[in-house]
Amino acid sequence: MKQTSKSITLSKRQFIGAVGALTLSPTFLMAQTSGVIKLIVPYGAGGPTDVVARLVSTHLQAVLKQTVVVENKPGAGSAIGARFVSISPPDGNTILIGNISTYAIAPATMKTPGYDPVKSFAPIIQTSDMGSVMVTSPSFPANTVQEFVNYARANPGKISYGSAGIGNSAHLLGELLQTKAQLNMVHIPYRSGAEMSMAVLSGQVQFAMTDLSASIGQIREGKLKALAVTGITRSFDFPNIPTMIEAGYPDMVLRNWTGAAVPAATPPAVVKRLENAFNEILKMPEYQNAMRKIGGDAKPNSSEEFGHMIAADFKKWNEVAKAAGISLD
Repeated sequence: MKQTSKSITLSKRQFIGAVGALTLSPTFLMAQTSGVIKLIVPYGAGGPTDVVARLVSTHLQAVLKQTVVVENKPGAGSAIGARFVSISPPDGNTILIGNISTYAIAPATMKTPGYDPVKSFAPIIQTSDMGSVMVTSPSFPANTVQEFVNYARANPGKISYGSAGIGNSAHLLGELLQTKAQLNMVHIPYRSGAEMSMAVLSGQVQFAMTDLSASIGQIREGKLKALAVTGITRSFDFPNIPTMIEAGYPDMVLRNWTGAAVPAATPPAVVKRLENAFNEILKMPEYQNAMRKIGGDAKPNSSEEFGHMIAADFKKWNEVAKAAGISLD
């Protein structure tokens, strides 16, 4: 008997529904989350973001039962590593571990960063929260922010502040303070945070806004004097140091957070699986204790919350950069 074949046609809605069901199936998810996971750090080894990534990698490997490696791709103010992840296969195996500079400040200050912090990524989670701190040398004649402001106003053009390069967070914080307090100060960029700290210690510059994690030891030893932290609340390690909010400058808030994201086209179910895995890590006492040792904090959060944070900080620092005329090639 001769067999006849029947053609099967699907409506557009049926086709989309079938594809959606496939992407949520256990078989598809397993295919999307197998193999080696690469945590891309857009900075060199040894810095605060790299430290967070390596802490995450150990626990993530145990939670997901997959091999996890850390790859450093520094350059262009973290834009090189961010671009790399943005164009990687959207399979959940290439994860950006960046910080506020990666997701907000670099794209706000660069003419062509090569990625959009809101559109190029699917946010997974915030992995840490670290504050910045305003530091001077111990001999500087000011012990509070207001005393500093009064001194700077009495000495226009004679106060300089350091940063680890044009357009980074320390530079933008200095510009924001200059605007809000109506000061006339000079910006001196250095090649690294270490050089910037040495400039404050030696008196080459009068102050700097530095990562708390990088200066925590020098503050404890009395080599640097801390006037205020830029977090919303006081530091766990230095409860006696006031916030910039308490000092009368509520706009001077910068949280040097780090966070994880994947390429924008990554399936939502894969993003959710990663979010759940990262949240398991954030709840671990050993991870939280490790964060506190470097002046940071960690608490469970969501992809949606992290996405809102990226968008809000990008908007804020984009406005600051434009007001200060900062635009990098």
